[in-house]
Amino acid sequence: METIAIELMPDFSEIVHYEHTGIPLYIRTADLAVYPGMSAPCHWHDDIEWIYIISGKMHYYINGKRILLNEKDSLMVNARQMHYGYSYKEQNCQFLCVLFHPSLFGSNKTLLQKYVTPVIENTDCEYLHFYSKQTRGQKTAAYLEQVRRLKTEAAHAYEMQAIAVMLQLWSNLLQWGELTIRDYKINRNSDLEIQKNMVSFIYQHYAEKISLNEIAASGNVSRSKCCLIFKHYLQQSPLDFLNTFRLKTSCSLLRNTDKSITEIAFSCGFNHLSYFSKLFIKNFGCTPREYRNNSFPHPAERND
Repeated sequence: METIAIELMPDFSEIVHYEHTGIPLYIRTADLAVYPGMSAPCHWHDDIEWIYIISGKMHYYINGKRILLNEKDSLMVNARQMHYGYSYKEQNCQFLCVLFHPSLFGSNKTLLQKYVTPVIENTDCEYLHFYSKQTRGQKTAAYLEQVRRLKTEAAHAYEMQAIAVMLQLWSNLLQWGELTIRDYKINRNSDLEIQKNMVSFIYQHYAEKISLNEIAASGNVSRSKCCLIFKHYLQQSPLDFLNTFRLKTSCSLLRNTDKSITEIAFSCGFNHLSYFSKLFIKNFGCTPREYRNNSFPHPAERND
């Protein structure tokens, strides 16, 4: 089973690989089991993201808020929000992911300024969760199922049809009152912006020996403030987040390179092989060597 690894820029924005250059639309059906550790790294992007649960369940974090997505639930994550999904009780989940860049709403500036930009820049609109048992949730799911079918069939010019469906969905959200049009203000010095700076620092320097002081300094806050922000947005301490990212990076290297386990441990910022192995076992239930050799169930495929 091919492993999916999300690629990030130094500021932890995702490098989105659209299917066609120049058409900022991403549609993919995937299993959470193909992600290292059954989790995506914390990231953001300019695209509006839609998640539709085909089968199973998934936890989702958005700016520190944890959401449980059940089968047939839908989730819209607004642009530029810190988010990531991860497994529910280490169980697999099949889902549809659609990334829809705001530029696809069209080039008419009046329409964009009236119906799109105020939503994207509204700091109160982080996400929308649509439940499968509710009427709007069922209608939303029907739109996303249609987009999924269009991608599967991949008929000529299917992208235009998919974009049309997403535009119709957006229009309905506005009519339903789910997307509130209001004046917006951007707080560039918010805790969320500080969090982004600190996570960016970790992504850039995880292979080095970095301290809590350095992480806090990257956000221009005190150690205590740094810990409070990480706990609020990511439910982890800064150092736990650092080690989690190091371990996820090591998974990719174990699977996709011939580097020795020692080389991988040091290249991911672990100064002692024994400590790396201890953390790996604690997080994934197997040793790095077992993970590489597949003599132990793949951590992303365990259902216990």
